[in-house]
Amino acid sequence: MGLQAGIVGLPNVGKSTLFNAITKKHILAANYPFATIEPNVGVVTVPDTRLDYLVSLYNPKSIVPTTFEFIDIAGLVSGASNGEGLGNKFLSHIREVDAIVEVVRCFDDENITHVEGKTDPIRDIEIINTELILADLEIAVNRLGKIEKKAETTKDKEAIKEVNVLKKIKENLEKSIPLRLVEFDKDELDIIKNFNFITLKKLIYVANVDEEAASIGDNEYSKILKERADLEKASVIVMCAKLESELADYDNEEREAFLKDLGISASGLDKLIFATYDLLDLATFFTSGADECRAWTFRKGMKAPECAGIIHSDFERGFIKAEVMSFSDLEAAGSELRVRELGRLRLEGKEYIMQDGDIVYFRFNV
Repeated sequence: MGLQAGIVGLPNVGKSTLFNAITKKHILAANYPFATIEPNVGVVTVPDTRLDYLVSLYNPKSIVPTTFEFIDIAGLVSGASNGEGLGNKFLSHIREVDAIVEVVRCFDDENITHVEGKTDPIRDIEIINTELILADLEIAVNRLGKIEKKAETTKDKEAIKEVNVLKKIKENLEKSIPLRLVEFDKDELDIIKNFNFITLKKLIYVANVDEEAASIGDNEYSKILKERADLEKASVIVMCAKLESELADYDNEEREAFLKDLGISASGLDKLIFATYDLLDLATFFTSGADECRAWTFRKGMKAPECAGIIHSDFERGFIKAEVMSFSDLEAAGSELRVRELGRLRLEGKEYIMQDGDIVYFRFNV
């Protein structure tokens, strides 16, 4: 599945430094606003020890981990909704992602310019939220202007439904409430899905701290950010982007040793990758054998035929059954043959809801 998380924030908060770390690429990370103009795209591998186990068991010719994309989007400034900074260019890029990773500066450094003069996480969040809300409000108001009269004159049921949900959106945005905090039923979400409202997208905050705070786990700025995030029912990952970028060049053993010396229990990058994966309600199923061991990304709640379609559209169209065993059963049994002997291999039909860790072979006929 082609899923994307956009890294956003004010200029010079550490977005591109973070991007360098998670993708192990070395793009421009300069100390001036708008060093990033076109969005940089990087594919991130989701660490998964289950795939490592399958590889050790099957010794396949090919190994394909599950991935998704992180996109580094140019810094947003106050007035972007009216064209300030990169304005509409930024907003068009952010509309295309599935989720938002908002990097918030939570450190002081006189050598790194802050576009607003000084460190203030809440002010920075409010600047971005305001611009995104104004951008969404403009779309809602423009669409209402086009369809409201039609709904009144034709009494078209679908048009009336759209007007009602757009009015609901407009009322909440005018109160500075992001749409992700507004309850919508399935019909309402179906009506508005093509508008790509930015504030409807799921969001996670990254508190970008210095090395000292990273080793402790918090500082005064990140604590303030967490309090704000709690009100929005959002998660916060505390990390030092500069440190993570340096660690990206180390191998696994060196990285673990270095983190241990600093008193950091786990990489902030791994925490962010897992949190973003979870934020998008994603899970993993596997296909395995002598030719290939592969991890596949799917959305929680998807049925077996839909997951078959992730591999190939013909698999979904001609779906018959799915042979399924759970990773925990395979690990406990020690071999696929033993799983079969224990009667733990299942045949599942079209209504089976796939589970994280399922190892599957799809039967189909086209």
